[in-house]
Amino acid sequence: MLLKLGVSVARLIRQCRRALSLIDALYAVFAEEAVVTSTYEGSHAPGSLHYSNAAFDVRLSKTPPSVVLDRIKKALGKDFDVVLHGDHFHIEYDPKG
Repeated sequence: MLLKLGVSVARLIRQCRRALSLIDALYAVFAEEAVVTSTYEGSHAPGSLHYSNAAFDVRLSKTPPSVVLDRIKKALGKDFDVVLHGDHFHIEYDPKG
């Protein structure tokens, strides 16, 4: 897994750090390397889980986004929200109880 310059995963909550490993493995299936483009740094919507270290963004792969999106959702399960957002997937740990 690669990190965009200036991005750190050190402050992410444990669940998100574990999710990174799963996503890295999924990208490897497509012979690609996942790139984390944002965690807590940068500018995000008010109330974003980025600010509580429970969200991160991953650059889209060359594989059609719908295929990758479905696989990420299945791998991470119901406690994660995964959204296609422009040039990246926004992934957040947000258990519904």
